[in-house]
Amino acid sequence: MDQQTSNEDLFERAQRSIPGGVNSPVRAFRQVGGVPRFMQRAEGPYMFDVEGRRYIDYIGSWGPMIAGHAHPEVIDAVQRAATRSLSFGAPTADEIEIAELLRELMPAVEMVRLVSSGTEAAMSALRLARGFTGRDAIVKFEGCYHGHADSLLVKAGSGLLTFGNPSSAGVPADVAAHTLVLEYNNIAQLDQLFASRGAEIACVLVEPIAGNMNFVRGSAAWHQRLRELCTQHGALLVWDEVMTGFRVALGGAQQVYGIRPDLVVLGKVMGGGMPMAAFGGRADVMQQLSPLGAVYQAGTLSGNPVAVAAGMAQLRIVRRAGFHDALGETTRRLMQGLEQAAARHGVALRTDCQGGMFGLYFATDLPRNYAEVAKADLQAFKAFFHAMLARGVYLAPSMFEAGFVSSAHDAGVIDATLQAADAAFAELAAR
Repeated sequence: MDQQTSNEDLFERAQRSIPGGVNSPVRAFRQVGGVPRFMQRAEGPYMFDVEGRRYIDYIGSWGPMIAGHAHPEVIDAVQRAATRSLSFGAPTADEIEIAELLRELMPAVEMVRLVSSGTEAAMSALRLARGFTGRDAIVKFEGCYHGHADSLLVKAGSGLLTFGNPSSAGVPADVAAHTLVLEYNNIAQLDQLFASRGAEIACVLVEPIAGNMNFVRGSAAWHQRLRELCTQHGALLVWDEVMTGFRVALGGAQQVYGIRPDLVVLGKVMGGGMPMAAFGGRADVMQQLSPLGAVYQAGTLSGNPVAVAAGMAQLRIVRRAGFHDALGETTRRLMQGLEQAAARHGVALRTDCQGGMFGLYFATDLPRNYAEVAKADLQAFKAFFHAMLARGVYLAPSMFEAGFVSSAHDAGVIDATLQAADAAFAELAAR
């Protein structure tokens, strides 16, 4: 790469070959404005763009980089695996090892199937739930994003909320009709829907802590009611832990809430930065998958040996004693510092976090659902984002995205972030 290449030049060039100039919509900076940063390398808590600028990274590849970028143990595992082959298309012993580890770390996972992306895992879990129950209807929640499968792009979160679209073009109406959408954290709506249509519902798919309408945690009472209603009506409870898995706690949100779903969707952290995801759960449900049962699912790169090596290396890191305690303490210190800095300058800011995952809201109250997130001050967020970016801190370029801290974010990195934030809030106060 020519060291004189600028982000502006690359973005202009990219738009001639790639729709919007990016390969995933939220990277385009459309909500915040400006030119995306094109990254060249990353190490620990930092990313470096093509112009040589260094950024403290709080997106961590949207969650996977929990141990920081280019962790030596993960890189070594990938390099050793790559020398054996990039892909076999046949079973390996390493696939068994990571499956056994996933079972050990998440008690709800009795059997597991490896895939290549969170979208693929969620899509497959839905098909399995429908095949197991013989029902068509699924329930999801406004603002929750579970990948870009047709039946899930109904009032979804993440990039769709960033662009203000409640659903996607290209989704047939008769497909979307089987998706029932409720408000997150609304127990009364759950009771009403199950009372009227409980016998039609194959599954309820939910992010236990949402990360695609910013960080919004489900209440304990709401989750408990979901579990009760699914059990009562014979529907499967499917938890999307693509973001929360191994990040909010070693055992994911299941450990935080003490609730056992029927199926779990995993990704991000478990792949160590490589394309890998999984879905798993009750053995009687999982045994309905081909080749044992009638629900078909397959993938050429499922259980890819290089991805499995990266995932195993990272899971060994995160299961070390004290890892999540330290990560959670770092995240809490960052959130408390941001709130204090905002208060000093009279800026309304609330924060929330769990483990290494956090949310920032330019609002006076913590949001409980998408509608409340959408009431936050978007203009303040945009100004803060660019003020932080100018000072070398890379936040998610959308107020509908959660943020992520890694174990590489040490005290010095947090201090530098808070110093930048103090100056950024001063700018906001002076507007």
